[in-house]
Amino acid sequence: MLDALRRWRNRRTLTRRPIPDALWLATLARFPFLTRLDVDDGQQLREMSTLFLDRKEFNGAHDLVITDDMAVAIAAQACLPILRLGLEWYDSFVGIVVHADEVVARREVMDEDGVVHHYDEPLSGEAMEGGPVTLSWQDVADAGNSAEWGYNVVIHEFAHVLDMRDGEANGMPALPSRSAQLEWKTIFEANYDSFCARVEAGEDTLLDPYGAEAPSEFFAVACEAFFVAPHDLQAEHPQVYAQLQQFFQQDPALRA
Repeated sequence: MLDALRRWRNRRTLTRRPIPDALWLATLARFPFLTRLDVDDGQQLREMSTLFLDRKEFNGAHDLVITDDMAVAIAAQACLPILRLGLEWYDSFVGIVVHADEVVARREVMDEDGVVHHYDEPLSGEAMEGGPVTLSWQDVADAGNSAEWGYNVVIHEFAHVLDMRDGEANGMPALPSRSAQLEWKTIFEANYDSFCARVEAGEDTLLDPYGAEAPSEFFAVACEAFFVAPHDLQAEHPQVYAQLQQFFQQDPALRA
């Protein structure tokens, strides 16, 4: 009964509130990595983005006005990773907060002696368990250019949403079997360790050095590169690419 009701609502949304042709074409032109999809996948992305807009609530921080082109830009990039997985992978949250630029978050950490230290951390985005997802519009808007070095804030933060779907942000999304989990763990741990060693040694890396902060961040930066710089990720981390290919059921390098 609930599935039938959702299908009916989806059909009504797609009929009554489709993304206008001109706006969709402008979005594709702005973010060329979205144009690599074939006709059928491109149509699926457009429909999924329409349903995403219907289910999520956008709020602009500090009186930022969220325009249609801003909302569609975020929706299209957020839906790219779940093209095969389904929109229900994002059912755990509703709110999306957009800042004009980076936001400075106040942090605190306790050291080994029990002393609490406070510091400020500039953020281009953040995903909280249960929401909201916070994004810097400046970074979102620049995604067409920043794809060149494998950076995409929307995909990064929504990768965290996928990671947290099983209740823990550990760099491993919900996988279908124990054997798949063991294979993922073996491959990602080895690649994460070698990546951290390269970052510590000051080497240039395709993936953002921020990925060395934790396995969850390594997963997120790998997802960014997987979708916007797939050939580069395949060359630098072929085993990670293969695992992401299996999970997302997509092969961006092939269509690129």
